[in-house]
Amino acid sequence: MSSPTTSQRYLSTRGGSYGFSFEETVLKGLAADQGLFLPEDIPSLPSNWQHDWSHMSFSELAFQIFSLYIAPSEIEPVALRDIIDRSYSTFRVSSVTPTVTLDNARKIHLLELYHGETFAFKDIALQFLGNLFEFFLVRRNEGKSGKDREHLTVVCATSGDTGSASIYGLRGKKDVSVFVMYPTGKVSPIQEAQMTTVTDENVHCLSVDGTFDDCQAFVKDLFNDDLINSSQRLAAVNSINFARILAQITYYFASYFSLIRSGTYSPSTDQIRFVVPTGNFGDILAGYFAKRMGLPVMKLVIACNENDILHRFLQTGTYEKKPVHGAAAAGGLVEDGAAASPEGVKETLSPSMDILVSSNFERLLWLVAHDVYGSKAHSAQERREIAGRNVKEWQTQLKTNGGFSVERTVLDAVCADFSAERVSDAETIATIRDVYRWPEGYILDPHSAIAVTAALRSTEGAHQVALATAHPAKFAKAVEMALVDEKRFRFCDILPKQFVGMEKRPRRLRFVRRNEGLEGLRTLIVDEVEKEKAKRLLIGNNMDPRSARPGLGDSLQVVPQLNPLLVALRTTLGA
Repeated sequence: MSSPTTSQRYLSTRGGSYGFSFEETVLKGLAADQGLFLPEDIPSLPSNWQHDWSHMSFSELAFQIFSLYIAPSEIEPVALRDIIDRSYSTFRVSSVTPTVTLDNARKIHLLELYHGETFAFKDIALQFLGNLFEFFLVRRNEGKSGKDREHLTVVCATSGDTGSASIYGLRGKKDVSVFVMYPTGKVSPIQEAQMTTVTDENVHCLSVDGTFDDCQAFVKDLFNDDLINSSQRLAAVNSINFARILAQITYYFASYFSLIRSGTYSPSTDQIRFVVPTGNFGDILAGYFAKRMGLPVMKLVIACNENDILHRFLQTGTYEKKPVHGAAAAGGLVEDGAAASPEGVKETLSPSMDILVSSNFERLLWLVAHDVYGSKAHSAQERREIAGRNVKEWQTQLKTNGGFSVERTVLDAVCADFSAERVSDAETIATIRDVYRWPEGYILDPHSAIAVTAALRSTEGAHQVALATAHPAKFAKAVEMALVDEKRFRFCDILPKQFVGMEKRPRRLRFVRRNEGLEGLRTLIVDEVEKEKAKRLLIGNNMDPRSARPGLGDSLQVVPQLNPLLVALRTTLGA
């Protein structure tokens, strides 16, 4: 087989790591220098892609795209096809991510990304990533037994949807433990129930008394902790893992071809913009990859809620946290996971986007610095090193000073491909109500409503494809608030059957206090993984694991009583 191409080898955005394989990139998640992995080059599309790919299924498109980033010497084509097919066979619609038209006259379309097991766009990437982990582990553990088997310890921070999608992608998988950290009281009732009612023993839910940013900081600290890395093989499922970005590229192409097939869009005369509700920047970064590969996208629109760090950057060239504290941060809905212990982030009706720092923005900065500052470099390697040095300096300033500024040439390069819109809670509610009153009677969740609001502001005449990232039932109270005066609306009409009775199931979780720090979290994770391994060894030796030692199997707390947030869920489901 041929050697990997430059788009099939990976490097760190901070310049400290080069020449990684795709497998190493996936299993490491975060580079040793705390940078994020990127391919050395973004591949170009084959010359005949518009003809050859136009009628492909979602899985076939994914195979074509993934093959540009994964060397066949790492995953043989037949194996890659199998991983992809298994990843998308569980979706409720055959097209996986259908594109529907909301308003022909205004050229407003919606890319529905919530037809997976947990009703959120994260399923598209995390079903694939879960199967990737399994594939690599099966291959590495062939012929091994007992303590010689490699074990993967997955750690994840979530503002709601990533956690449940990770759990559903990894539950029950052999040689994998998954630890999901979410901020106590800051995810919606449905999201919390989806995570904590899973009974598989390799799943560990950790409710942290802090914000999503605290959880994300814990994940990064773990990856850089020598003690835990000496005993555990850590892996990431947050969008710091490049496989997440890769998997999301597919639906931009799928939407493009869907619009052409419908007769709605003509690539020879029309233009297209994708409008993306943006928190951690991974979803829209996948669109940027698609654009740089050759998908003819006029613009990528960053649709922010009131946590507007990215909107402010595009206006000023300054990337600055500007955390909001105390009463000024209050807002949102308790029932949907907001308005709890405001500290450092504005709480809104779209809690999955309530993020202070967008981690994946670092990847965009590297790509832009590579183009702007590396243009006079004498070699490809020098160009990459220049980009890495600039990103490292910016990230150091962010950590030390709470922000950094870029030169005008860098900002202009970003603005060439991106624009940004800031959407308030009041505008979010208004859009949910207004779109429901359109002839189709479509019901948006608050995150998707932010994208539609931003799309409606455009006067450029292009087709606007807004990304719908979650099912409206996941954020019930915001939807009910918006549609309270609509006589024909009944929440039970849109409630998925999978959610019925969920609030009554026992929950498995562990409460974690921030003041326990990294040491306490490390101890917890190592202890639980060792118990899992011991139990698996005993099962493999045909012994009863319950007789091994006191408390084995009871490592996670069983909590039959309802969290206050789940009271709201019970009320809604009973409506």
